[in-house]
Amino acid sequence: MSHLPDSSLPGIFRDADAVSVAGQRVTLTWVRLRLLGAVIAAVGGALTWRLGKVDLWGCVALVGFAVALTSEFSLAIRRPEREWQGARAVAESIKTLAWRYAVCGAPFAAGGEDVLSQKLLKQRVSDVHGNSQVRIVPKYRPDVVTDAMADVRSMSFTERRAVYLEERVDRQRRWYAAKARACERQAGRWRIFLIVGEIIAILLASGRAFGIWNIDLSGVLAAIVAGAAAWLAVRQYSALASSYSIAAGELGLIVEMLASVDEPEWAETVSDAEEAISREHTMWLASRVSVIDA
Repeated sequence: MSHLPDSSLPGIFRDADAVSVAGQRVTLTWVRLRLLGAVIAAVGGALTWRLGKVDLWGCVALVGFAVALTSEFSLAIRRPEREWQGARAVAESIKTLAWRYAVCGAPFAAGGEDVLSQKLLKQRVSDVHGNSQVRIVPKYRPDVVTDAMADVRSMSFTERRAVYLEERVDRQRRWYAAKARACERQAGRWRIFLIVGEIIAILLASGRAFGIWNIDLSGVLAAIVAGAAAWLAVRQYSALASSYSIAAGELGLIVEMLASVDEPEWAETVSDAEEAISREHTMWLASRVSVIDA
């Protein structure tokens, strides 16, 4: 059983995490609809089926453009990616502060007045929350120092080191490694999809060029390929696979270092480990700046 699961972290972390997850879900839903609308419009524009004076495929194209335009307006006006990114930054910042405090990492090292460490933690959490431009409505208890955090902090050095190694650093390392593998698989699948789509588009364009058929199906394939490329730009599978792999490797070295570190060096070593975790997240945030608007 975990000594310090996410559910035992400060309430503001769980509030920010919920806002981020919701923002991600809304963002990706509207992006999917925008790309799907463009593909539907391309299909409707390539085909013709008249029923009296009405071109039914023209109506399909109209619906596709309407869906794409609605999605574009929703992304531009609501900006859900800001909630996704901004709330994630808040959540991860508070999570690292909570873990630093719980295991006596810098700047909350053991040996001083615990009241001062609590005061410093509350100030840091307040600063993170106050500097955020994302509206985070409190739903969970506002505790900054939870009972689980206090329990871990009261453990012996050997126990705290074991908890931190297993439940924070090595768990994060395994998460990064698993995500790197998953992103690499997804990148490979989408590359194959793009290559196959482009080959089919060439064959369809050749058929039209040499008079085999008159329907511009190559334009439809071009729209699908362009949509797939845009989706890849949003999801950034290759870039994430690389950054996750680097982070997993770095944390693997830190796990070995933490396993043998003595108590006098503990606080700063924890700080180094948290900096490594935060560095990957900072790179992720920087990479998200413009992909939704692409």
